[in-house]
Amino acid sequence: MRRIAAVLSLMLSAAPLAAQQRDSATKLPSVTVTTQRTGRDPSKTPLATTTLTASDWAARLGLGLQDALNLAPGVLAQSRGGGMDLRIAIRGYGARGAGDRSNAGTTRGVRFMIDGIPETEPDGRTSLDEFDLWAASSVEVVRSNASALWGNASGGLVNVTTMPGPENFGTTVRTLFGSYGYQRNMVQAASSAGSGRISASVITTKYDGYRGNSQNERQLINAGYEGPLGASTDIGVHLLGASNLFFLPGPLSDAQFGADPSQPNATYASRLERRYNRMARLGLTIDHRLDDDQSITAMAYVTPKFLQRSERGTFRDFLRTHTGASATYNLTGTLAEGVTHRLSAGFDAAFQDGAILFYSLTPSGGRGTTLRDNKREGATNVGLYVQEQVDAGRWSFTVGLRNDNINYDYQNFVTPQINAAKTFSGLIPKLGVTYKLGEHQVLYANIGGGIEVPAGNETDPAGTFGLDTVTALNPLLDPVRSTTYEVGTRHSLGAFSLGPVGFSSFDYDAAAYYIDVTNEIVPYRGGRFYFTAGKARRMGFELGARARTTFGLTLAGAATISDNTYTDYLVDSVHYGRAGFFAKYNGNRIVGVPRWMGNLQADYAIPGTSTLSAALGLQATGGYYVDDANTVGVPKSAVWNLTLRSRELHAVDGVTLAGAISIENLFDAKYAASGYLNPDIVGGVPLYLEPGMPRTLLVTFEFRRK
Repeated sequence: MRRIAAVLSLMLSAAPLAAQQRDSATKLPSVTVTTQRTGRDPSKTPLATTTLTASDWAARLGLGLQDALNLAPGVLAQSRGGGMDLRIAIRGYGARGAGDRSNAGTTRGVRFMIDGIPETEPDGRTSLDEFDLWAASSVEVVRSNASALWGNASGGLVNVTTMPGPENFGTTVRTLFGSYGYQRNMVQAASSAGSGRISASVITTKYDGYRGNSQNERQLINAGYEGPLGASTDIGVHLLGASNLFFLPGPLSDAQFGADPSQPNATYASRLERRYNRMARLGLTIDHRLDDDQSITAMAYVTPKFLQRSERGTFRDFLRTHTGASATYNLTGTLAEGVTHRLSAGFDAAFQDGAILFYSLTPSGGRGTTLRDNKREGATNVGLYVQEQVDAGRWSFTVGLRNDNINYDYQNFVTPQINAAKTFSGLIPKLGVTYKLGEHQVLYANIGGGIEVPAGNETDPAGTFGLDTVTALNPLLDPVRSTTYEVGTRHSLGAFSLGPVGFSSFDYDAAAYYIDVTNEIVPYRGGRFYFTAGKARRMGFELGARARTTFGLTLAGAATISDNTYTDYLVDSVHYGRAGFFAKYNGNRIVGVPRWMGNLQADYAIPGTSTLSAALGLQATGGYYVDDANTVGVPKSAVWNLTLRSRELHAVDGVTLAGAISIENLFDAKYAASGYLNPDIVGGVPLYLEPGMPRTLLVTFEFRRK
């Protein structure tokens, strides 16, 4: 840590000088492996994609990743406890990552990357400890199933880029104070470095919590360099480190929510249920051009982790190492006059291994002296893929195929007779086509497969039939397999007028999808064990738009309407103490996915000033069921936010002071931010509601030096 601090200190002190010396005409390379992966022109990609920049979430101050993701249609992102513990789903993928028992602080079914380097573990889970919008310059979202390129658990894909562009070179110091003890601080510096660029940031966050037992505290270090290494090679070096301690307030019943939503779940509070995650990640990317037609992109990373948890009456120590590498070979050429192609082929390999020690829990919530269990959990994910892209006039065609193999190797050093290993595998095809209607409008369609294996905690066998004493891996769970059918369009309009209203630009994208799912994995009893539903269907329509007027008003919105249904689902009710009974849920709605959701944001530059603006935002979410019987549900909600900000309150000697005042949940709506799926029933009453934040005041000051 001392070396890291020294490097950051050097970078911070050098940034202003380097910024003064840089040549504004210098072209800086970008070696980030984007969500496109193959380097193709995004306009010819037959996928639903959304790209957001820091200006898009500036009005929300970037408190959490949800402030950006909610601007993308088809994406549900909710802050579960008011801090950084998020629930994220894209087109229903990831919806079951709500609840407890290894779901807190993680998401699944959606692949996440930072600077093109995977944060998603081999089993498909992603810890969100190292994500922070204050360190981000852009966020790319692929809403289509991306499994044919990225493999397991890629029902959607999110890539956060941290390297600032030249327009943001300099030093920034930012501080935020808010209700319920919310405090954040950041020091960030970025500069050119020869023909490359270098950046570093340190962010600290402290939150006392609105609910009992919901406090959290995090420190995040982020540093990187991107630049040339010779005439034909670009490299990127990225370092991340995080220490994140967050407490879990737990779910409430309807009556508890109505009486006092700030109260914690009594059991969670008595055990001080919490997670303390410390991790670091070093990643390297290389882009090498062999000649005008051939290139190789490679990546390698290592992520050591030390995790501690108080949950389910035990104290747990995890020591894990997540490593990985990938490489892609690209070949471009001409097939005939006016017909070009790009062939991409490559591999991904990811490994995670480590020990888990289970201890007794002391009355004060600390680690006891009794070792209850000693396990090793190893996971390996290796994938090979190939994709061919052909461009012919207005038409572009894509065909791809991937093979994934995910292996689990679990050992128990206390009861070695339950040791087990299991391999999941599958071929994932993709076929897509785009047609360019005009210079700025594209139509596209695609058909693609998807695969998502049960995550590590989901493989725990149910204790109902005594399987948990026979094997460490549930033999009844199969991978989630899906087929997606999708059509969509993207269109950008230049300046035009609509009556007396003038527009400088108008962009929109629309997509419709139909997804057949086999083996939908469903949590039971709050995630104590998992079932596989036979078949399910998801279909929906998404619309995203952004309009900039000539009089200072910018409107942005995202809307989604969907229908998500179990089509073949039979449950043996012995798991609820009713042996011989069965529950048939055919036609019921899939848990955890709202039928509609929408986001609207209006940003108005106040006349007569060059720096003042006001932004009003609305996040609306439809209700959804949390149990497969469709008897218990989270109600719909609508939350308004207001921000007044100035990009320049004062400027002197090259230093600019900016500031903002924001009110989250402007009208103090009482709503549920999330719900536990198929929750615990205590005394005949389900505990499932996670209250959302009440009205919250946030004040931000920022000092910038170019």
